[in-house]
Amino acid sequence: MTYFKTLSAAGFAATAISYGPGRMGFGLFVPEFRSAFSISTSAVGIVSSLGFFGFFLGLLVAQAMLNRLRPEFPIMAGLGAAVVGLAVVSAAPNVVVLACGVVLAASSAGFAWTPFNDAVHRKIGDFDRPTALSEISTGTSVGIVGTGGAALVMVMSGVSWRVCWAAFALAAAAVLVANWAALKPIERDTSPGPDEGWRAILQPSAAPLYAVASVFGITSAIYISFAADHVQNLGGVPGLPAAAAPAIVFIVYGLFGLAGLLTSQVRQAIGLALLLRLLMLAGALSLILTALLPTSWVGLVGSAGLQGMHVMMTSAIIAFWSERLFPELPAFGFTAALLGMAVGSVAGPAAAGLVSSAAGPEIMFFGTAALAAAMGFLLPADWISERPARAT
Repeated sequence: MTYFKTLSAAGFAATAISYGPGRMGFGLFVPEFRSAFSISTSAVGIVSSLGFFGFFLGLLVAQAMLNRLRPEFPIMAGLGAAVVGLAVVSAAPNVVVLACGVVLAASSAGFAWTPFNDAVHRKIGDFDRPTALSEISTGTSVGIVGTGGAALVMVMSGVSWRVCWAAFALAAAAVLVANWAALKPIERDTSPGPDEGWRAILQPSAAPLYAVASVFGITSAIYISFAADHVQNLGGVPGLPAAAAPAIVFIVYGLFGLAGLLTSQVRQAIGLALLLRLLMLAGALSLILTALLPTSWVGLVGSAGLQGMHVMMTSAIIAFWSERLFPELPAFGFTAALLGMAVGSVAGPAAAGLVSSAAGPEIMFFGTAALAAAMGFLLPADWISERPARAT
């Protein structure tokens, strides 16, 4: 039980950094980046997609490292990328260097999360695994709340955004050291090699997992990239400066995302199929509220809160669903699901930026909501299974 808590805490901290400022930070600070580098909406979408492409590459490299080395090596590589990427953003003189820093920082999420699925599978018993995976994935919420809090301090005190990103880099360095100490006891992966592994996970019974992950990647990346900036551009909410709106969006997002800690319990109570359907519809409603009520407190809290619950609980589901489907290949299975999510995350913001520039942000948010709602309504419940997939 002691090592269960140690491993969960290490993963919680790693995801807090890599998925907080590393993966979400760009979307939160878009207004500052617009001002500093004169970035257009379409360029925002491109830089955001490049960041998610860094996440995609991180997943591939992490899996290659897991095939040869112990889990702490890709985790250390990811946290090292976070340290460097966050520092590069803090000192960026132009948009090209900014984009390079964003790619490096976002790649840390791809490096750092997958190996924890492997480590949990090796070191934690079957009964406690869903709880551990939910705790690790929900570290994102704390990272987002902390990132949003830093942004709020920046707005209220006049501190430069560069100071915030330098502080994020220092926090990433501290998490790197803590994870190095916590992860040393975990042995190397001895599961089948890459060719056998990829063949084993490409099974029809896993298609719903990959479909959910891909749509989730598209819709969540679009929200992260554009929602906060949209609220600020329209003047924010009553009683606060417009510049504080993005910070409030992400703080609410992170706080409601702590519901991810209850994912395993809710899944046991109502079943995976119904929980997934409700989460997809929550994501759709979040985007609709962003389009319809972006400058009211009801709209902001409802939108950010629903999106936070949607993202954190769905992330936890992807973690333990893939582990259930592929108990002999926990890292491969999780990597495959996250690659589907990453592909959606790369394509979504770039396309959304073009749609927003051509037709307006409201049309873009409504279209994204329709995609999430379609997944919620159309995915047949009898397609969703947690039984181990069998190779054909």
